[in-house]
Amino acid sequence: MPIDIKENIKQVRRRITLAAKRVGRDPAEITLVAVTKGHGPRIMKKALEARVIALGENKVQEAEEKIAAIGRPAASWHLVGHLQKNKARRAVQLFDAIHSIDSPELVHRLERICVEEGRRALPVLVQVDLAGEASKSGVPETQLQLVVEALKRCERVRFEGLMVLPPFVEDPEGTRSYFIRLRDIRDRLAAERAFFGGYGHLSMGMSHDFEVAIEEGATIVRIGTEIFGKRK
Repeated sequence: MPIDIKENIKQVRRRITLAAKRVGRDPAEITLVAVTKGHGPRIMKKALEARVIALGENKVQEAEEKIAAIGRPAASWHLVGHLQKNKARRAVQLFDAIHSIDSPELVHRLERICVEEGRRALPVLVQVDLAGEASKSGVPETQLQLVVEALKRCERVRFEGLMVLPPFVEDPEGTRSYFIRLRDIRDRLAAERAFFGGYGHLSMGMSHDFEVAIEEGATIVRIGTEIFGKRK
C-alpha cells in the first residue's frame, strides 16, 4: 500500500496537539520540521502540499540537489545533521537554520563566511551531547560554555537554541531524562541572556519520541519516518 504522506502529516500534527495540550502548552509554539533524508523531491513536494513549511536535511550535498529541484523559497531549510567544516560555506548559502553547531571553531568559521557571503543573519542551535555516544556529534555539556562564549562574540551567527539527539531506546520514556536535562540547560542559559532575542528554542524529539519531547518543552520536533516511512 502506498504511503499517504498528507494523512501521515495530519496524524503527526494531531499527536503534536494532543501532547502539547496534555501539559498545558499551545501547539502553535511547536515547529514541525519534516526530515527528508533519503527521500526525493517528488515525495517532498507532497509534504509541501500538506502545508509543511520547514524541511530538514542531514547532509549538505543531498540538500543542495533537492533545493535545486524544489527551490529555496519553497520552504524553510534546516540542517539537522553534522556539519563538516569544509561544507560550512555551502551550508551558509543553502540553509535557513543550522541545528548542529558543536565547536567554537565551527562558530568562528560560520561567522567569517557570513561576512564574506554578505549574509546578515544565520540562526543556529548548539547540539549538546548528553549521552557520550561515539557515533554521534555534539559538544559535551562540560565544554558547552566555550561554544556559548564564541557565539556571544558573533554579530551574524545568532544563537537561538539547543538541540539533542538521545540514544535510541524502544520505550520513548527512556529519552525523557535527556529532554529534561536539555531544558534545564536552556533555562540556565536563558537566565544569563545567552540567546538571541532572549528565548532559546529546544530542538528535540524525533518520530519515536516526539510526544515525550513536547511534554518536556520541545519547540522544534524533527520528524521523518512517521511522515515518509522508512528509508530504503
